[in-house]
Amino acid sequence: MELGLQNKKQTTWAIVLGVLAVLAVAYELIPFFAGSAAAPATTTPTTVGASRSPARSGARGKKVRPENLDPTLRLDLLASVEQTQYEGNGRNIFMSEPDPVAIPVPGSSGATDEPKKIIYTPPPVPTAPPIPLKFYGFASRVGEPKKIFLIQGEEVFVAGEGEIVNRRYKVIRISPTSVEMQDMVYSGPTQNIPLTQG
Repeated sequence: MELGLQNKKQTTWAIVLGVLAVLAVAYELIPFFAGSAAAPATTTPTTVGASRSPARSGARGKKVRPENLDPTLRLDLLASVEQTQYEGNGRNIFMSEPDPVAIPVPGSSGATDEPKKIIYTPPPVPTAPPIPLKFYGFASRVGEPKKIFLIQGEEVFVAGEGEIVNRRYKVIRISPTSVEMQDMVYSGPTQNIPLTQG
């Protein structure tokens, strides 16, 4: 009679799996049998006095109370808690308010120096310097727009209305006795240059 030992590898695996199956079944059944034996010990009712027996802690010397694991509902304790009335000091515990603090009123202002009043004055608007040109005379012909002679030192300029003289001064209006000009750098108000004789 052959026991199937021809393939030793299959036999070894079968034995290992069988042992593991037996261990798994034993692991599942041992707590069941151990729990049923210990169950009557845990279901014995404990009295309130027994649960409040003091046990001393070696480290700090304080009494440690073991917790009561009895799941029964204690209606007498619940009723005593329901009859408790809140007696507060008038402060609403449900509102986030700071406690009123009496702030002392100082006797004097506490200032050592009188504050100086600062009055803002806008900076002065830069005024254009006087135009250094002199209105010397007219240089226009009949049928042409008016043109004038302007002198600055030794230089002579000929310009009409709307033209710029010496790359800075614009001729605004020409009248028979004066010419109105504007400094383009400062762009301030216009200046009148009177007609000079000789």
